[in-house]
Amino acid sequence: MRRSLVLTGAAVTVLGLLAGCSAGGSGSDSGKTVLKVAALEGGYGRDMYTQVIEAYEASHPDIDVELQISKSIEDEITPNMKAGRYPDVVVLGQGRKAALTETLIKDKALEDLTPVLKERVPGEDTTVGDKLTEGIVGNLNTNPYGTDQTYLMPMYYAPTGLFYNQGLFKEKGWKVPGTWDEMFALGDTAKKQGIPLFTYPTAGYLDSYFFALLADVGGEQFYTDVMTYKKDVWKTANARKALDITTRLLGYAAPATVGYANEQDFTKNQQLVLDDKALFMPNGTWIVGEMAQAPRADGFQWGLTPLPAVTTGGKRYITTSVESVWVPSAAQQKDAAKEFIAYLYSDEAAKIFAKSNAIQPVEGIASSLSAENAEFYKVYEDPSVAALVGGFASTAPVEGVDIKATLFDTANSIISGDTTEDKWQSALHEASEKLRQAGG
Repeated sequence: MRRSLVLTGAAVTVLGLLAGCSAGGSGSDSGKTVLKVAALEGGYGRDMYTQVIEAYEASHPDIDVELQISKSIEDEITPNMKAGRYPDVVVLGQGRKAALTETLIKDKALEDLTPVLKERVPGEDTTVGDKLTEGIVGNLNTNPYGTDQTYLMPMYYAPTGLFYNQGLFKEKGWKVPGTWDEMFALGDTAKKQGIPLFTYPTAGYLDSYFFALLADVGGEQFYTDVMTYKKDVWKTANARKALDITTRLLGYAAPATVGYANEQDFTKNQQLVLDDKALFMPNGTWIVGEMAQAPRADGFQWGLTPLPAVTTGGKRYITTSVESVWVPSAAQQKDAAKEFIAYLYSDEAAKIFAKSNAIQPVEGIASSLSAENAEFYKVYEDPSVAALVGGFASTAPVEGVDIKATLFDTANSIISGDTTEDKWQSALHEASEKLRQAGG
C-alpha cells in the first residue's frame, strides 16, 4: 500500500506529542553520533533504505544511522514520541489513516527545513534546491502554512491517475475515454460484458482522483479555493458538478469494492483490474512493484491515463503524489538530520532509490527509468495535461472535523446507498466552513 495519500483521522493527541524534548544520549558507545531514522515501508520496499544508509555511513564514518522501518511505522514511533523520545528523521507523507504527519503540522511540531534547500549535497558541488524539479517545493504539501518556509521535503514523486489493462483495451478494441461522456458510455458497454467500470483500493485513494477532478472542473483557482476553505465553496456549481460526476462514476463500481476497501484487503480490489474484473482504478506508479508477483490476465500491460476531460478539449490535471521526509522539532540531532536529508538527493542515493522505482524529484532522474516507468512519466510531456501538487491547507485542529475523510470515505456510503449526494455536499460544506473559521 502506498505511503502518502490515503485515509486520515487524528490519532495522536497534542499533549502526547508535546510531552517533552527528545530523550536519550547523543552518541553511541563508539563515540559516533547516532542518527535515528524512521521510515514507512511502502510499495517500494525496505532494501533501498538499508543500501542508502550503508552508502552514507561509508562516507560519514562519524555517523551511526539507526533505521526503524515498518508498514505501520506510526504505531511504532508514536508511543516513544509521547514519552519524549523522537526520531531525528522521518520518511512519512500525509494521507495515512493515523495522520501522524498532519497532526504534527497542525501542532507546529516540525523543524523548518528551508535551510536544507541551500545546503550543498554531500559529495557534490550543487545545492539541494538546484537539484530539485521546478515547482516541487513551495506548495501546500511542502509549505503547509502557506508561507515561504518549507517543513516537509519532497522525497519521491509519482504521477497518479486511472490505471488499467492496456491488453484488455486492445483485445476489445476499446478506446481510452477522453471525456466523461465517453467514460460513461464505455461503462455501459463493459457492463453488458460483465465488467464493472471502476474500483478503488480504499476510498482514501480518491484523493488523487478528487484533486485532479476539482481542477478539471473549475481550474486551478477553484482547486485552491477548495483546498483553502473559501467561504461557501462547496455550495458552488463547480462543487456540485464534481460530486455529480463522482456519484455517477460510483454507480459503476465493482460490487466487491466497499467490502475490500480497507488496509487489510485493498490488494483484492487492485487484483480486480489485473483479472479484468474492473476497468479503472485510481492509483500511483508504485502499483507496479506492489503487485509484481500477483497473477494477471493473459496479455496484461499496465496503462495510466489522466481523468477524462470535463469538456471536449478541456485541460486535464494529474495529481502528483509526493512522499515527504521531515524532522520533528523535538529531535535531538537536528544538524545531522538536515545533512542526511541533503544526502538523500545525491546522485548516489537517487540511483539506489530508482532501482526500487522510488523516483525522486531530481532534475534528469526520469531519463534513467525502466521502460515501463518511463512510459508513466511521459504523462508530464502531454501539453494538455498539467501536474497538480498539494492538498488541503493546514488549520488549527477542529474536534470532529476531518474533511479528507468526509470527501473520500463517503464514497463507500454512496456505493452502499447509506447516504446521498445531497448529504455528502452538506457535510463537506459544514466541514469546510468550520476549518475556514479555524484559520484555513
